[in-house]
Amino acid sequence: MATLSLRNISKRFGDTQVIHDFSAEVDNGEFLVLLGASGSGKSTLLRIIAGLTDPTKGDVIFDNLRVNRQSPRERDIAFVFQSYALYPHLTVRENIAFPLVLDKFKAWHHIPGISAIARRVFGSAKDIAERVDSVSSMLELDEYAKRKPGGLSGGQRQRVALARALIRNPSMFLLDEPLSNLDAKLRAELRGEIVRLHKLTGKTFVYVTHDQVEAMTMATQIVILHNGIVQQHATPQEIYARPANTYVARFIGSPPMNLMTATVTDGQPAVGGLRLPAPDGVRLETGAVTLGLRPEHLTVSADVEGQGIQGTVRRIEDLGADTLIGIQPDRTLDLKLWELNQDDLIWIRQTGQTRLMTGDPCTVALNAGMASYFDSDTGANLVSAAEVSVAGMLSSHG
Repeated sequence: MATLSLRNISKRFGDTQVIHDFSAEVDNGEFLVLLGASGSGKSTLLRIIAGLTDPTKGDVIFDNLRVNRQSPRERDIAFVFQSYALYPHLTVRENIAFPLVLDKFKAWHHIPGISAIARRVFGSAKDIAERVDSVSSMLELDEYAKRKPGGLSGGQRQRVALARALIRNPSMFLLDEPLSNLDAKLRAELRGEIVRLHKLTGKTFVYVTHDQVEAMTMATQIVILHNGIVQQHATPQEIYARPANTYVARFIGSPPMNLMTATVTDGQPAVGGLRLPAPDGVRLETGAVTLGLRPEHLTVSADVEGQGIQGTVRRIEDLGADTLIGIQPDRTLDLKLWELNQDDLIWIRQTGQTRLMTGDPCTVALNAGMASYFDSDTGANLVSAAEVSVAGMLSSHG
């Protein structure tokens, strides 16, 4: 196993700064996910860890050893790419064995004609054959051993790629969006497979994705990147409950956190004229702040006289176990939704189904005790849900 330290990593391509002064400490056995939109720098960072790209500044450290000048082979890592990168002329078994076979090659073994014979001889060696059997069984590939990649499904090919990485028994696994080419069902299956492999091997995994579901369900630690700058580095639970800033609040969650402008007077916030309990643990300065609430921290009722935000139901999305309800606030409240929430609506997640219908007037109640408050200028979190006492619902469930 290996610890990983990234210290003040920066990367520039010409005049373009891709990564800005990135630092992180990753313990042995962690499953670290680098999460961000396209162009955020996450794949570049992974390539720097692998030794495929050199940092412009900063140090990559494995187990207290600076490895900036080491090749990928010397770093003892396994890299699983977005494309499967399998050899189409080799069988599944030969693809899996290839890294171990290649380790036995001398220069003259690469001569055409000799290389094919060498692959067969080395591949049938007892130590390699036993290792291939073990890894194939672990990933349930035994029945496909004699097939070539062209005869496999996408999920099966990705399992072969994982097996080829696993057979080397590296100190660290690096995975660059390995599931993005698969359909939803296969992605869910392979997510579970990779998590199982992580627990089974106990090795450090560094995984790149733009998919927040993958990040939240697989990671022990997540780093969220935006334009090459770290927005937050924490556990999935901390990131969801206590987003470090408004970017994270909107990036994580589906629908994302509702953000709206609150006016603070004498330390007490008000939203659309509705006064909320003052949060514990922080003194809100007079002026404007941004209030954030996850969709499950709001409720909606048909009681238009209730205490809360009056509005009209505009969207209902029945997900079976849950229902998403989009509410357009009453314009007379002068309620300012921050940076246009999805469709300029307040979104609520309700367990089960709703009796409300599109066009119905309604009242939205806020669970103020679960609110996050953000600086209206910088977007930084002022106080998180875990740092305030639960003030209770402003109105009961409708």
